[in-house]
Amino acid sequence: MQVKFEVFRGLFSTWQSLFTQAAEFASSIGKDRLISISHSEDKGDGVVTVWYWSE
Repeated sequence: MQVKFEVFRGLFSTWQSLFTQAAEFASSIGKDRLISISHSEDKGDGVVTVWYWSE
């Protein structure tokens, strides 16, 4: 198993949109593979990252 990630980023996206996309992805991989969800922002550029286990 190895750690992978999926990034959801958007300068023009709302936080609601970014977190919705991340939540849908996290739900699709399943709770057993999910490690965590993190977020950051710099000058209006929002980033949400889903960390998960993959074979």
